[in-house]
Amino acid sequence: MKRYGWGELPEPVRRAIQEHAGVVDRVGEIGVGQSSNFAAVVHRDEGTPLFVKGVEGVSPAMRWLRNEAELGTLAAGIAPAVHFAADIDDWLVVGFEYVPGRRASLRPGSPDLRRVADTLDSIGEIAAPGLKPLEQRWKSAWWPRLARERPEIVGAWDIDELTAWEKKAPALTAGVSLLHTDLHADQFLISGNGDVRVVDWGWPAQGAAWVDPAFMVLRLISAGHRVADAEAWASANTRWQEAAEEEVTAFAVYVAGLWNYKAATTTRLARIARDYVGWRLRLPSARAGLAAPSPPPPVTPPP
Repeated sequence: MKRYGWGELPEPVRRAIQEHAGVVDRVGEIGVGQSSNFAAVVHRDEGTPLFVKGVEGVSPAMRWLRNEAELGTLAAGIAPAVHFAADIDDWLVVGFEYVPGRRASLRPGSPDLRRVADTLDSIGEIAAPGLKPLEQRWKSAWWPRLARERPEIVGAWDIDELTAWEKKAPALTAGVSLLHTDLHADQFLISGNGDVRVVDWGWPAQGAAWVDPAFMVLRLISAGHRVADAEAWASANTRWQEAAEEEVTAFAVYVAGLWNYKAATTTRLARIARDYVGWRLRLPSARAGLAAPSPPPPVTPPP
């Protein structure tokens, strides 16, 4: 995605930001994130700074940013407040409350785990009947695709059993609670006084309150927790305890299929890109690889 600096923005876009934000004193551009064409902290002569994000062109990234703008009211006090949202030509720009803070630590024994648990409960208490249910997003069958396209990933696992569990998952996630669906340590911003804001609400959904804690179990394992300890933490501190064993297993199977398929697709594209460089440099092995028959084109998973 092309990144724009403040001075590189189209004049109508820069003017619109100034009209909504007020007189701009200086702009601190942010070099992280891949889903926005523009991201910066806008310091104003009057008022607190704003975090402004902009996306150019109709795309999934624009839809995600619009989701973030619409969630500001629903998740008030948890998501950063939205100060403005404006469509200018083919751009969408949104000005959020600027939240200075550090990312959460999910390591074993971290004092942040209590704050994370409390925040998960606060999110789960919010009813979100107007959002698309997660069960409607989770309609794809990932394990059969993996078995066809990357059988080495499935290995000796029983594909029929995996497929059966995967089919159960959508209905078992049904509920009316607000879900973030992409929580990890970087999404929790903790201020100096301990307040927590959750950012990047690009993929919100309606579903069972235990789903976000179930995602967090995977993040805890990644942060160094043993599986049993991660589940014990979720059971003792979050609404994960409301989920039946069948629901957690079906969730785990579906997410594993989804994430493995996306990773496999990305790996294949990376290999093709590498081989293409070899083709341009006249390396025989790469030319032979690109000449080989291609597997069926991947299906991009919905957000």
